[in-house]
Amino acid sequence: MATGNKLVIVESPAKAKKIGEYLGKDYRVDASVGHIRDLPNPSELPADMKKGPYGRFAINVDEGFDPYYVVDADKKKKVTELKRALKDVDELYLATDEDREGEAIAWHLLEVLKPKVPVHRMVFHEITKEAIQRAVADTRELDTDLVDAQETRRVLDRLFGYEVSPVLWRKVKQGLSAGRVQSVATRLVVERERERMAFRTASYWDVEGEFAPDGNTGQAFEAKLTGVDGAKVASGRDFADDGTLRTKNTVQLDSAAAEAIAEGTRGADVAVREVSERPYTRRPSAPFTTSTLQQEASRKLRMNSQSAMRTAQRLYENGYITYMRTDSTSLSSEAVGAARNQARDMYGADYVPETPRAYGKKAKNAQEAHEAIRPAGDSFRTPAQVAGELRGQEYALYELIWKRTVASQMADAKGSTASVKLTATLPEGTSAAGTRYASAEYSASGTVITFRGFLAAYEEGRDESRYGDDGAMGMRLPKLSEGVSLETLRAEAQGHQTSPPARYTEATLVKALEERGIGRPSTYAATVSTVQDRGYVRTRGSALIPTWLAFAVTQLLERHFPRLVDYDFTAAMEEDLDAIARGEQQRVAWLQRFYFGDEATSTEGLRDLVEDLGEIDARAISAVRTSDGTLVRVGRYGPYVEVADEDGEPRRATVPDDIAPDEMTAAKADELLAAAADDGRVLGTDPETGREIVARNGRYGPYVTEVLEEPEEGAKKKAKAKPRTGSLFQGMDLATIDLDTALSLLSLPRVVGADAEGVEITAQNGRYGPYLKKGTDSRSLEREEQIFAITLEEALAIYAQPKQRGRGAAKPPLAEFGEDPVSGKKVVVKDGRFGPYVTDGETNATLRRGDEPEELTEERAFELIAEKRAKGPTTRKKPARKAPAKKAPAKKAPAKKPATKASTPKA
Repeated sequence: MATGNKLVIVESPAKAKKIGEYLGKDYRVDASVGHIRDLPNPSELPADMKKGPYGRFAINVDEGFDPYYVVDADKKKKVTELKRALKDVDELYLATDEDREGEAIAWHLLEVLKPKVPVHRMVFHEITKEAIQRAVADTRELDTDLVDAQETRRVLDRLFGYEVSPVLWRKVKQGLSAGRVQSVATRLVVERERERMAFRTASYWDVEGEFAPDGNTGQAFEAKLTGVDGAKVASGRDFADDGTLRTKNTVQLDSAAAEAIAEGTRGADVAVREVSERPYTRRPSAPFTTSTLQQEASRKLRMNSQSAMRTAQRLYENGYITYMRTDSTSLSSEAVGAARNQARDMYGADYVPETPRAYGKKAKNAQEAHEAIRPAGDSFRTPAQVAGELRGQEYALYELIWKRTVASQMADAKGSTASVKLTATLPEGTSAAGTRYASAEYSASGTVITFRGFLAAYEEGRDESRYGDDGAMGMRLPKLSEGVSLETLRAEAQGHQTSPPARYTEATLVKALEERGIGRPSTYAATVSTVQDRGYVRTRGSALIPTWLAFAVTQLLERHFPRLVDYDFTAAMEEDLDAIARGEQQRVAWLQRFYFGDEATSTEGLRDLVEDLGEIDARAISAVRTSDGTLVRVGRYGPYVEVADEDGEPRRATVPDDIAPDEMTAAKADELLAAAADDGRVLGTDPETGREIVARNGRYGPYVTEVLEEPEEGAKKKAKAKPRTGSLFQGMDLATIDLDTALSLLSLPRVVGADAEGVEITAQNGRYGPYLKKGTDSRSLEREEQIFAITLEEALAIYAQPKQRGRGAAKPPLAEFGEDPVSGKKVVVKDGRFGPYVTDGETNATLRRGDEPEELTEERAFELIAEKRAKGPTTRKKPARKAPAKKAPAKKAPAKKPATKASTPKA
């Protein structure tokens, strides 16, 4: 740590390093590495508190919802270091992020460190030399309203989770969790899947034609059949999700009718009936907010929400972009000037409008006190200028942010959109199924961009349309006028099927949450990650698919706690938290109404909602019936389909994870039940035992087993014998495995031989792959085939080598970097038993979700090691059993003088 008489505390080690470079020798900069304390689990409370008012939630709900905080076990060393550093300085600067979380971290630091020196709240939105020097010269006081809002959110989430989750444990499955935002996000994904399950495909036909004036193929253009005999021809948009037409006076063509019209068009007289043209103007999109950045990073860079935010965090901490958690679309005057100047220099004066563009806050109840996400500084560095410093995802994301910011201050794209309607007079005899068709109408449109404007720099991506792209953009139509005759070059009938609503992707789920006012910028990525980590949602490509478990949980909440998963109610809670942040509502009064209810409005509180669990029928909650009547139940060991046989007895079969809920039809259920009823493929008889050997497909994959004889009726009962079983190797096929191979699998473990002391060595196949075992000493094998082929000499040679951690011989690093700035040792990425990790030989740090080994940067590797080093060694010690101080509940320092009035910590 650098020496100095002023201590600056930030959250991140990487951020501390960068800021330290800008402040000079009078300042020493250290990092808290995020929050230093939080609510403990009730089981971790001191013994004398577990039966008191804090015992249930670590919150005293009867005395102002007072939280009991403890310093995190892995932060005690850091707190000690900060206290020691504080003794040698004259001033303290709290430089955490300027949002609720950052303000709360600053308050907790004050509570724990109890500084006796002047305290300054230092805030900035970008980490550049100019911004940091301005921030240190222009500090403010702690905003206790923001702290109140964060604490209310934390208490609210604790109460919600600890009251509702146990209901899920008792009625659905142990270990489940409920959350104020995660449960609503899960419901969104489930509801979309319900729409897909109820969807019924409709088939329809149309005709695509190619026409040219005077037979001039150089001016040929395509047009779609849109009408026949004055009636509109049905397209995908005209069908309801149940497959019925919802548009009046619309004709649904079948293949015969479409073929007849196509053939008639090829011999028809075709003329232009109507031509229209209108100006086309398109405005640039606003600069990035957290939500729109995640959406565009998903569309253009294939980055998930967590990866996008982690990459943006690194760009921010290293001074490349402004703060990345914001729902503001506004830019500072300096940023507007920088974007306009750069656009003028790179594209010309015509590409910059006369007056700067201003963007309003589009997000519902936007409240974050920041600019939009943009390149840092009063003048922006181009992607070319940072190409030597940034690599991979960091460079790609910076380029995306730079383009969007510059484009936001550029001129509109301009052009014209032309539309033309054609009438084809069909020859006599054009008919199908007794219906005669006299005329057909075709339509075409195209937009021609005459001035690209902002499109020269950037164009926003679009989510896949349910009804497809009309293809109009950029298609050039020839100059036509009414009455002009056209020659038909081609006319083809085309069949189509309607598509169900698209599943959510991470980007569109974030967009849906934002549009409903649910969650905030700092929570989006965590919410999307949580619903996947909890087993409620899985991915197929980029699509989010709810599990059957998610259906059961959502059904329980919808039927018995509808208010808690109501979209408007959840959004209203966010608005109330914002009002607390603005000082317009009081934290305790609001929590009182939420938890205990409001007699004035006869509104039940959370406590009352979870009291009567007897009314909840666990069996009914865990039963999901598809639209065709198929019943899927969520059981203790996973989902299974259940159908009653002729005698009314239930037949059951496990539902594999790769079957999405909308794919579970009656036909699929019959297929699963048939497979479950199948006793497997008989391979032959074991010549030694005379028992039948079969190959089957089980819950954990394909395996072979022996069939044991049923005991004779009346025979004395003995302990039930277990058949020998053996899992197939990865390269084996259930359909082709033979008897000899099956018997080899059933013979495992194989005795290889004995060592000099007579200790037996066996070759086995285990959960983590093939291995040798000698007493308690196990050594991994590289390939499953070695189980049968390895000799005693080869086995002894393996045991003669020093034991390696992990699987087999040491693998080469996945990536290599330079020397760690602290330890001075070379940093590499390795593949460990529990996944890839980065190490300098002293400190190992597991890669986080979204960190890909092949895309990991050197700076990110150093950061992961620094964070792990700051946490200190992992320990299993129980928290100290120390009684809380016998004092009144802690009060936050008053907003006016946080630096001069020390407050009492809550633990």
